Amino acid sequence: MSHRDVTHGRHAAEPAPPAFVRSFTLTRGRAVPRVDLPFEATLVVTDKNPDSPVRGQHAEALKLCDGRSVAEIAAEMDLPIGVVRVLVGDLVADGKVEVRRTLTDDTSLDERRDLLQRTLAGLLVS
Repeated sequence: MSHRDVTHGRHAAEPAPPAFVRSFTLTRGRAVPRVDLPFEATLVVTDKNPDSPVRGQHAEALKLCDGRSVAEIAAEMDLPIGVVRVLVGDLVADGKVEVRRTLTDDTSLDERRDLLQRTLAGLLVS
C-alpha cells in the first residue's frame, strides 16, 4: 500500500477530539480579579442581584461557592487558581457571592499560625 492509497482526515463515525479551552478565554484575557480575593477566603452565596443571569463557567463556580474557599473551587473545577479568582471575583462584584475573609490586617500571629495548622491538617486528611 503506497502513501497515495492512504486516505487522510477523520472518518465521520469517529468521535471528535475533546475541546480544549484556554484558561485566558474563560476570563476574557484578564489575570487580575475585580475584587481583592485571597485564595483561602470562604465564600457565601448571596445573590443580591437575581435579575442578572449567570452562565458558563461562572454558573459552575457559583454552584460550588457556598462554604468553600477559592482554592477548593479551583480544585473542584480543575482550573488554575488564578482563573478561578477572576471568575469568583466577577461573582463577588456582581453581588452573587460574599467573601468571608479568614485573615485581615488585624489578625494576630497566633490566629495566622492556627489557620496554617488547620490547613495543613486538612491537607493531611485528604
